[in-house]
Amino acid sequence: GGDWFETETAWSAEAISEKLDTSLENLFPDDPGTSERLGPDLTAQWKSASGNGSASSSDGFDVADMAAAAITLREHVGEQVALAFADPAARLIASELADGLDEAGYMRADMAEIAARLGTDKTAVTNALAVCQTFEPAGIFARDLAECLSLQLAVRDRLDPAMKALIANLELLARRDFQTLKRICGVDEEDLLDMLAEIRALDPRPGMAFSGGASDAIVADVEVRAANDGSWVIELNSETLPRVLVDHIYFAQVSPHAKNQTEKDFLAECLQNANWLTRSLDQRAKTILKVASEIVRQQDAFLVHGVRHLKPLNLRTVADAIG
Repeated sequence: GGDWFETETAWSAEAISEKLDTSLENLFPDDPGTSERLGPDLTAQWKSASGNGSASSSDGFDVADMAAAAITLREHVGEQVALAFADPAARLIASELADGLDEAGYMRADMAEIAARLGTDKTAVTNALAVCQTFEPAGIFARDLAECLSLQLAVRDRLDPAMKALIANLELLARRDFQTLKRICGVDEEDLLDMLAEIRALDPRPGMAFSGGASDAIVADVEVRAANDGSWVIELNSETLPRVLVDHIYFAQVSPHAKNQTEKDFLAECLQNANWLTRSLDQRAKTILKVASEIVRQQDAFLVHGVRHLKPLNLRTVADAIG
């Protein structure tokens, strides 16, 4: 991958090398191996301190660390959404925002599209995003690299005017235009070196500490669409239905060859278990359809008018309604 400091500089490269005990080109650690853009204004030239975007050490695998990292970013964020949003409508907006996270923790969904899809205004989406940007790890839900760094610096109470100016001019850092950065930030060489060291300690990809799954699409069990008469058509998603068939023809061919009662009993038990499984799956499908139909019935106003008409609804209410 590229390096933020590939160009020549006329300003104090030796000072940075001495101050940070590293060469100027190694101010940021090794490239985690991706050329994706972390933000619209700066290519992915940032160097992740872990070397590969994960929390594992270079000395080998640690079972405890691997177990701790088993949770996905989606699951981690989902837990925080449930705690942070008491209002069902706001929680739904936050869940939509969470679905827009990429594996690095950046919010890639379009705010206006979310507002239109949920039948709400952009202000409600912006307010939900502001809450989500307080979640751990610091920096997630950022829309670009500068915002990601700013969120982390704010948590550290280090987002002062000078640091804001530096973050707003990352392209100058990429060009190693330190003279201009000193002037814009209003700092001397010593202060700028300290600021660069602080930025180096930040994580440009906060979501990478978690296992995969941030970008996995959620597959719905049911599909709901509006009918011409104003009602709702509710269908099971055939792609998610388990496909289990009992081959009675094969059973009829095999069973006559049973040599004794034990083998006959075994074959009969296998057929019984297979039939039980298919009946259970069929019952499961019918239950999902009944539950979905009741949810749609009770949330008709939400489906027609948008998120502001979302009603509180729990499993007990649905269970009582469907018997």
